[in-house]
Amino acid sequence: MDPEAFLDLANQVTKLKMFPYFDIAHSVLCALHVREDLGPGAHAFSRKHPLSCWLSTMLVIFAGGMLCNGLLGEPILAPLKNTPQLAVATIVWYIVFYTPFDIGYKAAKFLPVKIVCSGMKEVYRCKKVYDGVTHAAKLYPNAYLIMILIGTLKGNGAGFTKLLERLIRGVWTPTAMEFMQPSFPTKACIVASIIFVLDKKTDLISAPHALVYFGIVIFFVYFKLSSILLGIHDPFVPFENLFCALFLGGIWDSLAKVLGRGPSKDENKDPKKTN
Repeated sequence: MDPEAFLDLANQVTKLKMFPYFDIAHSVLCALHVREDLGPGAHAFSRKHPLSCWLSTMLVIFAGGMLCNGLLGEPILAPLKNTPQLAVATIVWYIVFYTPFDIGYKAAKFLPVKIVCSGMKEVYRCKKVYDGVTHAAKLYPNAYLIMILIGTLKGNGAGFTKLLERLIRGVWTPTAMEFMQPSFPTKACIVASIIFVLDKKTDLISAPHALVYFGIVIFFVYFKLSSILLGIHDPFVPFENLFCALFLGGIWDSLAKVLGRGPSKDENKDPKKTN
């Protein structure tokens, strides 16, 4: 492709309007996530507890904005003031849960529809990450860590509200903490936030902003579609394992075990079981 044409395409991607089509795709996948998280009892739960079902779905859809507003000292419910966006989210929720014969749910689960929605949601995610980094940079111009944190939460807020979202539905799962087992979207949002911060605040990246933005969009979309079609769920795992082995004690623990100086089996036992 001609470089000028490619740059023009990148500029067009940065100017895409998210409402309503990208918001619809985001809402569809969020509603699907809630329904699948409910498991086989989703149909009965949605009939018996419609308010709880609606609240948990809205929390997933607007999680990023609500989390970031709370951390930045802004009104937590501000994302809900956009009435058209809230109406779209509610209509999508209704279609996924309450259409006759589950037509809406089956249509959303149809692979071609899911692929299109997933690709659109990744474009939406990139926009959210960039907006989060930009907003944090205005409030804290020199706080790079805050920019990265807000960009990550804005891009994958639903991962960090899973505990509360399930609690609204009457399920308590204290181990469902994103900090304990970060998902690939969270890791990707961290990487994207770092790149946006470097692009915005340093001279380390000399490429035009549109190309940087477009590159991150391609990165998000490619790996999301790879997870759906090829089963590649987390390409960061090999690098994490290498990092942990080199810098977080992996090599030294293995060496200690080989030399017979590692912790004994008795020391590794749960003290509660020994009492």
